[in-house]
Amino acid sequence: MGDIKKVVLAYSGGLDTSIIIPWLKENYDNCEVIAVSGDVGQGTELDGLEEKAKKTGASKLYIEDLNKEFIEEYVFPTIKADAVYESKYLLGTSFARPIIAKRIVEIALKEGADAICHGCTGKGNDQVRFELAIKAFAPDMKIIAPWREWELKSRDEEIDYAEAHNIPLKITRETNYSKDKNIWHISHEGLDLEDPANEPMYNKEGFLELGVSPEQAPDKPTYVTISFDKGVPVAIDGEKLGSVEIVKKLNQLGGENGIGIVDLVENRLVGMKSRGVYETPGGTILYHAHNKLEEITLDRDTYHFKQQVGLRFAELVYFGQWYTPLRKALSAFVDSTQETVTGDVKLKLYKGNIIDAGVTSPYSLYDSDIATFDEDEVYDQKDSAGFINLFGLPIKVQAKKGLVKE
Repeated sequence: MGDIKKVVLAYSGGLDTSIIIPWLKENYDNCEVIAVSGDVGQGTELDGLEEKAKKTGASKLYIEDLNKEFIEEYVFPTIKADAVYESKYLLGTSFARPIIAKRIVEIALKEGADAICHGCTGKGNDQVRFELAIKAFAPDMKIIAPWREWELKSRDEEIDYAEAHNIPLKITRETNYSKDKNIWHISHEGLDLEDPANEPMYNKEGFLELGVSPEQAPDKPTYVTISFDKGVPVAIDGEKLGSVEIVKKLNQLGGENGIGIVDLVENRLVGMKSRGVYETPGGTILYHAHNKLEEITLDRDTYHFKQQVGLRFAELVYFGQWYTPLRKALSAFVDSTQETVTGDVKLKLYKGNIIDAGVTSPYSLYDSDIATFDEDEVYDQKDSAGFINLFGLPIKVQAKKGLVKE
């Protein structure tokens, strides 16, 4: 290990990366450790990080503000694709990893580092997301993953290590959930959540961080109107806002009304099932509003095919394959479908529910003159007979041959 003189560490200041700095120095010949934190909206989690990193052995800490780029170049393209993993997960951790890893590589190359280190476990998805991004921009860079090397077997043993090395932690053994927070969401895993039979303690003080449970939400609904331009949200209630401000505002409104809390047993990339609770208040609102607008602005075949694309897009994001030709190609297709996804969506937020309250678009394909149940002069109902005869011809031929089975 003597050939490793300088390591750049993906640093969050959480349990894993807090102990990795001294571990690296102990096990890699007192190598220099440069910590890098990608700011994607962790908020107060970044407070005091530089002091902590240096006290535990890092030579320096980079804190990189990636919020705007994260929302506009990773989150919004995923919303436009309507990409949702396994029907529930809005990919909050998944699409944050590629942008963080990309910036870490840039710093590692600038610093002349011999290796990049991350604190992802050998059971999780993040190890793949980080390492695929690293391979995309520094294919020959050595990667150090302590969870695949050290003898520590659990988060309890990590806490023991931290205590033995006088490393301050913001958690206790009782609040030792594995969490990931950014401007888009927060995830909760571990402890009582590891048993799917246990109901999450939504009303326990300190569990939910981005909002309240539906039971604690106001008894009066909140109305909000979101404006889109070519699939991208640009205003709330008529007020033009930047991308980061839009997500923050909707997080506030959604959180106050108990929106976006998901309990999911998902299929990890490595093959196991994992149970987690996700809070994505603003994101849930944006996905709902965007899909509602597409209902009236996309033709049937595009809308249906795009649903298939969304499933594949979600898998690519979840599997860490952001920097791949296929993801880029799918984004190009998605962008072409968004040319007419412009308009306003009004929603009612009430105790965890999002209720449609109206949608308008200058490109709406909905024609009330055609769709009406009242008398009209633009649709000849007799035309449907010939259409059905042609559409049903294959079935008729099979039936005459006695080939139709129940």
